[in-house]
Amino acid sequence: MELVLQHATLVNGRTVDIVIANGIIVELAAAGQGKAETSIDCSGLYVSSGWIDLHVHAMAELAPYGDDIDEIGIKQGVTTIVDAGSCGADRIDALQERAATAKTRVLSFLNISHIGLERVDELSRLAWLDEQRLAAALNRHKDFIIGLKARISRSVVKELGLEPLTIARKWSKRYGLPLMVHIGSGPPNITDVIGQLQRDDIVTHFLNGKANNLFSESGQPIEALLAAIARGIRLDVGHGTASFSFETAEKAKAAGIHPDTISTDIYRNNRMNGPVYSLADTMSKFLLLGYSLQQVVMMVTEHAAAILNRPELGSISIGGAADITLFELRQEAKRLVDSEGQERLAEQHIKVRGVVRDGTYNAC
Repeated sequence: MELVLQHATLVNGRTVDIVIANGIIVELAAAGQGKAETSIDCSGLYVSSGWIDLHVHAMAELAPYGDDIDEIGIKQGVTTIVDAGSCGADRIDALQERAATAKTRVLSFLNISHIGLERVDELSRLAWLDEQRLAAALNRHKDFIIGLKARISRSVVKELGLEPLTIARKWSKRYGLPLMVHIGSGPPNITDVIGQLQRDDIVTHFLNGKANNLFSESGQPIEALLAAIARGIRLDVGHGTASFSFETAEKAKAAGIHPDTISTDIYRNNRMNGPVYSLADTMSKFLLLGYSLQQVVMMVTEHAAAILNRPELGSISIGGAADITLFELRQEAKRLVDSEGQERLAEQHIKVRGVVRDGTYNAC
């Protein structure tokens, strides 16, 4: 199939025709010059490489943290989702099987607890941390699992404190995989948690407004965060129902601490009832905070692709896969709400209009 996206505006402001054949971008032509069997008029629309949401929950039957793959993927303009630890070794086969039939590309962080999110205290018993099961799952799904996930907050680890993180750190090193760490209410103390993270590890929920967070009351980043950034950790938003605060995000920006990636921590309830709703809405909150459109889009394309070690997913280039998100920057007011219930009135927001995935166009 041949397809051309005509008069499409890249986020750098350049307007082009993107010609696609057999799922591959074959030409970036001058606007109005591209030819193909099927054409789509993208006048007034921006295009970028397909958005990547680095933190979702895509195992539909798990409650409360679950949703259908394509509902939080391609239907929202997101061509790649990364399930952030919904499944441990017990369920990862089922997630991979569902991913194989979805329109959305799916990758996964494997929960270090073999039960995954069958319970919300999955790291509260050492018996659920089974290296033999974990190793077998990693061996079965080498191209699907891109890292390990550990949720290190009081409600998850209970009396075990830092012990699950110490185990996760050991396994991360042994199997050569980065570690995504969820932070939240203490204990454990946030300084002790961040102190165990190493280069290419990811801290998600880093802009939460809980007492055990990464910024002092005066707005300064704690020393442990600065040291971790110097070591090369990555900072992920992971908005979620309870993990993004406008005030914390403003403190971070004022201190020069910026997200590497914007992600949603989306699942059925916070997609349908808020405060997340979509990756587009989450991105719009960062426009409201003063980030440029180009900066925001890079956080869900180039930066996220680099973390996945799949840089080809982060750019629109001749010879690359035709994974593309089409969106509009609407100059109209919209109320946006954070996880603390604070509302802000945005003067502009991002609205998805369509995606190209494997060379096929899907309207959103």
